[in-house]
Parts: sequence; C-alpha cells; structure tokens
Amino acid sequence: MIGISFLAFLVLLVAALIAAAVLHYLICYRFLEGFDGLLGKLGAGWIGAWLGSPVLGHWFEPVKFADIYLIPALLGAFAGAFALTASWKALAKVFVPKVS
Repeated sequence: MIGISFLAFLVLLVAALIAAAVLHYLICYRFLEGFDGLLGKLGAGWIGAWLGSPVLGHWFEPVKFADIYLIPALLGAFAGAFALTASWKALAKVFVPKVS
C-alpha cells in the first residue's frame, strides 16, 4: 500500500474528509475551533484510512473501490481523527495549571 494510485489517494482523502467533517461539524468534537482543526483531523483521518485495511483487515468485498476496502478505511479514518483530537485534549488537560 505504499505505492498507491492517484485514485486510491483520492478515495482515502474522501474517507478522511467525511470522518473529519462529521467529527468537527456534526458531533462538534474539537480541540481547535476553526478550519485548522478540520485540517488536522483531515490529515489524521487520511493516515487512519490508509492504515484501515492493513490493520482492520480486507473485508466486505462488494464495497471495494480502487483497491481500497471502504468500510475499514472509513473506520480507520474516524479512529485516526478521533485519536488526534482526544490526545490533544488530554495533553491540554495535563498541562493546564491546577488552581488551588
């Protein structure tokens, strides 16, 4: 999966865009409020989608497009975008000084 076609790249980008938009605008799970938060989720979602099939497996053959299994790619995109936001929120909680 290292040398992917441009069509496969676009399929992963669309999966990441769906995951980032749902998390950022529909669920409002944000660390950064603006467009930069969406772009961060988009990058993490693309990596998650790229790793989705190798990690979660190659299943549900009817929904395969451009050698990308869409269901594991979408699950990976959601996991990647969520993990990025959750880790930044956790780090922000750790490093905020406690008021005594």
